[in-house]
Amino acid sequence: MSVRTTGATGTTASRCDEAATGSDGSALPWIEDAGKVAPQDARAMSKLFFDRLQVLEEGTREYQYARNTLIEMNLSLVRFAASRFRNRGGDDSEDIIQVGTIGLIKAIDRFDLSREVEFATFAVPYIVGEIKRFFRDTTWSVHVPRRLQELRVELAKAKEQLSAELDRDPTVAELAAHLDLPEEEIIEGLVAANGYSAGSLDTPNADSDSGSDQRAYADLLGEEDPAMESVENLHALAPLLRELDERERKIVRMRFGQEMTQAQIGAELGVSQMHVSRLLSRIVQRLRAGMCVEA
Repeated sequence: MSVRTTGATGTTASRCDEAATGSDGSALPWIEDAGKVAPQDARAMSKLFFDRLQVLEEGTREYQYARNTLIEMNLSLVRFAASRFRNRGGDDSEDIIQVGTIGLIKAIDRFDLSREVEFATFAVPYIVGEIKRFFRDTTWSVHVPRRLQELRVELAKAKEQLSAELDRDPTVAELAAHLDLPEEEIIEGLVAANGYSAGSLDTPNADSDSGSDQRAYADLLGEEDPAMESVENLHALAPLLRELDERERKIVRMRFGQEMTQAQIGAELGVSQMHVSRLLSRIVQRLRAGMCVEA
């Protein structure tokens, strides 16, 4: 992987244009392929390059050569950190290397030799932090607030600890007491944890017998919604109601919306119950005829 794709600037041509000399005139060794430097050699060489990097002017070709070489020499740290996540990355191994390299670059830009700490010790937390942030922000199947993402991790640790102590799965109340959180927040965290991963509805049911007659989850989950037909009928009825005149719509609204009796409607309109009955029959027949045409 070329670190120049991660934001580290500079090219081989520019690095070769002139010697990488510091302000005191001393020159850095030329490394043709820094990525092939052995890790044990990279450790010693890194100290030299960091020492020169501190006195070079940022933005110069000499500075870019020193910085780019440090990145390439220490990519083994990124590969080492990324190997810890090999069972979580799936097909994203290249992405993990990329985000880990971002962490390496941040560590190089913030490293100070006066701290008297090995660069590898300083850099690995930066690299791992970037990789963890990548998983936190990209691996959830359903987007949930970061607070709930972090709560999921705490719940997993608490459940593991309490299960070992109690020899059974802990209750919501026990998790709440252990984490000193309200039960409502524990429930919210448990529900949100279901969004971490999702399976395909086309996946064969685990309980199915092996063979060509396996049934997918889509064939087993869900059922016909009894209200769906009502929704479809109301959707088809709406334009037919708009074709009624104001008096007819008022009668329909009073009878089926307000559930008034025919006698009450007759009293409201100043007509007999018999007349209301005839009006309702005519309106309903007209609407039914329209629904049949729409069907």
